[in-house]
Amino acid sequence: MYLPDEIEKYLLALLPALGVNKLRELSRLVYEICKRENAAPQAVVPAQKNLTFEGVKKQLLARRYPVNFKTAQKNRFYLPKLDLDPALRADLTVRPFYPKTVYIEKSVADSELSDRARAAFPKANFKETDGKTQVGSPNFSKRLETLFIHREKYDFLKPCPCSCAAAGCGYNLINLGFGCRFECEYCFLQQYQNLHAVLLPANVEEFLAKIDGASFNKGPFDRPRIGSGEFTDSLVFDDVTRYSQKIVPFFRARPHLQFEFKTKSVNIGGLLQAGGCENVVVSWSVNSAKITDYAEHFTPQLSARLAAACQVARAGYRLGFHFDPVVIYDGYQPDYARTVQEMADTLPNDKVAWISVGTLRFSRELKKMVENRFPDNTILDGEFLLDFDGKMRYGDGQRVEAYRFLVPLLRKAFPKAHVYLCMEDPQITRGFLL
Repeated sequence: MYLPDEIEKYLLALLPALGVNKLRELSRLVYEICKRENAAPQAVVPAQKNLTFEGVKKQLLARRYPVNFKTAQKNRFYLPKLDLDPALRADLTVRPFYPKTVYIEKSVADSELSDRARAAFPKANFKETDGKTQVGSPNFSKRLETLFIHREKYDFLKPCPCSCAAAGCGYNLINLGFGCRFECEYCFLQQYQNLHAVLLPANVEEFLAKIDGASFNKGPFDRPRIGSGEFTDSLVFDDVTRYSQKIVPFFRARPHLQFEFKTKSVNIGGLLQAGGCENVVVSWSVNSAKITDYAEHFTPQLSARLAAACQVARAGYRLGFHFDPVVIYDGYQPDYARTVQEMADTLPNDKVAWISVGTLRFSRELKKMVENRFPDNTILDGEFLLDFDGKMRYGDGQRVEAYRFLVPLLRKAFPKAHVYLCMEDPQITRGFLL
């Protein structure tokens, strides 16, 4: 891998009059091409006479964005300063979740969750706090070293914060935690989470109390959908929190609503003990084997996720799946087709309630975080452009091609499931509505 200083030094030797902004743009393009093609800067921009900034930039953009270069508006190419800090590299050492320090807010010191944490982590350093103490390390990779058990006072129940101007699906959220033990390279939490610890609320009953009497937009579904999993995996900590033991019976008594646990985990013991419930959907995020193996670190394999899905289906739950994010790369279509086929061969078809599909998108800030934490990543090698909602997305044509391939495949394999696009441009979404 070529470092920013090496690339800048080479470019200045070729074009010594480059200003700061022009050097930034060319350095960014050369770096991304070198990384993707495993090439040297000298091969990307060969030394020759009469080089100009405009000519070099045009050639580099065409090489970096071969699919979208001719059709995309030039202001959609995002070329930020190249800042690489080896100290930010993710720690991919396999280790169990066992926090070194557990902070417990005084108001929930006697809660069930606090008692379970003391039993689960007897060697941890337990500290009481008034809730105002800054906890955790500034290094995101060390977030699992700190657990913070608190009383949530505000963020109980809200509409899904769908991307601005994107087509919504009427989803509603309760945020039962913040932080995750998995290391997915595309995860927005690594840029969004400013408290580098795992936060778990001890007052789940107060969350549930907000549901009765609330009004919901049910979207295209037969009943309003409420779910967890925005800021944490819904089940990854359930052996400690036992949230499922309270959520399942609550919704069993309210058949006019439906609740969704979103997860990549196979931590289903609490669900099995709670007993099945037709209006509780357990949903797994699924992907191609390549992405699961190389970009979703510490997560269970697809076969393990599907085996867990079959167990909860037999227990009486319905199932959901989320092809999100779909990552576009050379050969992605047959890879995703194999995932769909494995699902079709394994799952009870009539138990699958819904399947969402969404291509990889992320904020501009997340791009720089991913390339620092996972410098060997391949997910950023795709052609990402600034899009309608300010996020980085594949070009419209690439996204439509992915949906035209995957959506019919899923509808054929699971004809009783509601297949829909997630957080997509309404103009694109309209073409796939039934």
